[in-house]
Amino acid sequence: MAAPCRKMASRTLWKVLSHFSRTGVKSEGCRHFSITPICEAALQTKPGTEVASSPWTLMAAVCLQRLPVISADCSPLEQRFKDMLLQLELEKSVLSDHELRLLEDAERMSRKQSGDYDLDEDDSSDNQDIILAQDLEDAWEQKFQNFQTAPRVVADVDKDLTSVERCLPDSLVLLAEQQVGGEKLWLLPQAPWQKGETLRQTAEKALSTVSADGFKATFLSNAPCGVYKYKLPRAARTESSVGAKVFFFKAILADRTAARDPNPALLWAKKSELQQYLKPAYMMKVDRFILNL
Repeated sequence: MAAPCRKMASRTLWKVLSHFSRTGVKSEGCRHFSITPICEAALQTKPGTEVASSPWTLMAAVCLQRLPVISADCSPLEQRFKDMLLQLELEKSVLSDHELRLLEDAERMSRKQSGDYDLDEDDSSDNQDIILAQDLEDAWEQKFQNFQTAPRVVADVDKDLTSVERCLPDSLVLLAEQQVGGEKLWLLPQAPWQKGETLRQTAEKALSTVSADGFKATFLSNAPCGVYKYKLPRAARTESSVGAKVFFFKAILADRTAARDPNPALLWAKKSELQQYLKPAYMMKVDRFILNL
């Protein structure tokens, strides 16, 4: 019994498989062992087969935000809290160098008036004018009175929706007037996706095409922050075009100088003003990722 087993073990795998294919197992209807590689079998597909195209048009839109330029006005509660913190800081603070100099000047003047004062205590010469701390305060106060701060609210500019300089304490979103079907709608700048480009590249293309000068913007991610799907009217639908899927990307305006030229086809709106221009279904999707900073 050991000899046949040793003889079978010495054979190669190919000979063993050939042995089984010639034995009675074959006559019992068992399948032959295939030596064709799996990859070659997978490549043997039927000619003429094509991948079915999607009936949805892919598009990419960009949510370009201009961040607040100046701080917002404090609410009454915030103002009271701010005053309390300033009072606590004043009560717990130590004297500054200028306040110490004021005390030293006051002490020196009192000693001069009382006659108990030695000129040798002054390091300065007699022909050099002594500038007191109070003199510095008077000069600083005069400069402060002449300084005029820029207005926080400019009525003419704030009403101009095409100006990027409006509503400086608020965050603004760029809207573009685009042709959709047979009507013009206010939307976030969008463009159709082309084969060979990523959705991020499509969003960048949409932003560059809405203005001749272009916008310098910083995109926050390579992944979309939202998606909106809509169907075309029944009269405009075809088997290859049912509707569109719009993927939104977020970006921050990096340079306001390139966006200062007014353009009637572009609007800079606050989040509270978007519902006046966007349709309700579109607004519901956009409202989820726009932060009112």
